[in-house]
Amino acid sequence: MKPCIICHMMASLDGRIDCGMTEKIGSSEPYYETLAELQCPSMLEGRVTLQMHYALPGRYERTGEAAAAGPRVHRAVQAEGYAVGVDTRGELLWGYETQKQFGKPLVMILSEDVGEDYLAYLEARGISYITAGKGRIDLAAAMDILWREFGVRRLALVGGGHLNGSMLDLGLIDEVSMVFGAGIDGRAGMAAAFDGRPEGSDPVALKFVSAEVRDGQVWMRCRV
Repeated sequence: MKPCIICHMMASLDGRIDCGMTEKIGSSEPYYETLAELQCPSMLEGRVTLQMHYALPGRYERTGEAAAAGPRVHRAVQAEGYAVGVDTRGELLWGYETQKQFGKPLVMILSEDVGEDYLAYLEARGISYITAGKGRIDLAAAMDILWREFGVRRLALVGGGHLNGSMLDLGLIDEVSMVFGAGIDGRAGMAAAFDGRPEGSDPVALKFVSAEVRDGQVWMRCRV
């Protein structure tokens, strides 16, 4: 089983998602208004987004042995919704007030290659975690654990383009919700809403659901 996963992004007309750029082409209010209307108590973000906006400066330096093999689950607290993050190697640094910071408990998804010391580091800060996958995160297994162990039924995917692309290729996304600002980025190398898919991947056809204008921006929803 897995939650119903809705990818919700704000982008320029050419699909770029750099936050500094999107702030210049429209208010962020329509994005957050429409996010609330999706009724997803839990949200998933990637490592780059977490490092940029939430984590402490620096990088965790591993000092202990690798964690025991196999998936691990630690639920520090039961809640109706969670801030869920992805950090493959366990590198992000956190303080002791993450629940106040996010407005909900934090759950980190890690690979099984993280050190035992990093798991203890998270536990000491009241941070829940899931380990799934060797070498890379098994996102499908992690979504199943979110459903079974944390009771997550609806999840908004608000991370970066590479995480979105990976989730799309695995068939984990149920709906794409895009807020388009009236502007164009066009800069070489800037991330798109869906990025990093292998060369030769087929386009993914979507089923149009609705579109409406919010404060000069277009909110479009499609089923995968």
